[in-house]
Amino acid sequence: MKPHYLVFSALLAVNTSMLAPAAFAQSPSTPYKIVQSAQLMGTGGIDYVYADSENRRLYVPRGNSVLTFDLDTLKPQTPIPGLMGGHEAAVDPVSGHGFSSSNPILMWDAKTLQTIKTIPAQGRPDGILFEPYTERIYVMSHQAPNITVIDGKDGSVVGTIDLGGGPEQAQSDGQGHVYVDIEDKDSVGVVDAKTMKLTATYSLNGKGGGPGGLGLDAKNQVLFAFCHEPAVAVILSATDGKILDTLQIGTGVDAGGFNPATMEAFSSQGDGTLTLIKENSPTSFAVEQTVQTMSRAKTCTLDTKTNHIIVIATERPSPPPAPATTGTASVAASTPTTPAPQNGGPGGFGGPGGRRGGGFRGPAMLHILVVGQ
Repeated sequence: MKPHYLVFSALLAVNTSMLAPAAFAQSPSTPYKIVQSAQLMGTGGIDYVYADSENRRLYVPRGNSVLTFDLDTLKPQTPIPGLMGGHEAAVDPVSGHGFSSSNPILMWDAKTLQTIKTIPAQGRPDGILFEPYTERIYVMSHQAPNITVIDGKDGSVVGTIDLGGGPEQAQSDGQGHVYVDIEDKDSVGVVDAKTMKLTATYSLNGKGGGPGGLGLDAKNQVLFAFCHEPAVAVILSATDGKILDTLQIGTGVDAGGFNPATMEAFSSQGDGTLTLIKENSPTSFAVEQTVQTMSRAKTCTLDTKTNHIIVIATERPSPPPAPATTGTASVAASTPTTPAPQNGGPGGFGGPGGRRGGGFRGPAMLHILVVGQ
């Protein structure tokens, strides 16, 4: 049942911003822009957004539920209840099962949204990935065990993986290799999906620190590690970790990816930007556009059917105006308000440019922005 306080409105907007021409090696023939948007009032913090392109559904974990939307219209659907601080969702397209990165992990039918089971979790679940080579779900944690591996068919825990540091985002090449950016070690770990063992660690060698997002061109074996300090994309070979290039991105990155259909890597930042990097060849890269989104829109997902990139953010409503005073006898003293905790700072998960998630836990408007050409 949808909470009675939820209010939905779909908005259309054209809102694109490009850096000065001198900052580009090239520009896309058709610029990216915000092509669709929606708003939803509610409560609870948010983190990652996930597009299930096959079932045409968008997942946004918020508070103690997973909100679901029609991926084409952005109209809200029935939320999935019963979570305890979920951070992200993932779907196994083979079994048709969905999973949440939460404690416990929730498993559901991706078509009917009916809950199947809950799975006990260790550590502090955060990011999540479907790994197609083994048909398993990787649930990542900044505390040990760093990865809990779950069978996508029956939801059983098949093992854990120690990375020696805190993972943030992962990508699979579909051929048995999983790449994980290790945020507190300024590196990218390589995992053998079959043996569930860490086989290599690629250092960013001081080129970038705190990788908060990761993209992978699986065909050409190129990794894009999107970093906080400095705010750059460190581009490296997935084969041996050789650094190929570094390019400037926005500040406060928390997610990224790669679209093989357009040969573009992308990253979303809390400063309200979405950076698009064109891969001209496996050794040639350039920032082609920076799209203005909105403050705190730091996580993103790709709809592989439409090539749209979707970002989310929450915005606290403006306080009501102070009551007018009359006469000269007295004036009511104003009381400063305390900002609602955000994801990452004290009492929450992080600020506008912070590393951990985004959004207000109290009443706030959820914004869904769809970026396309």
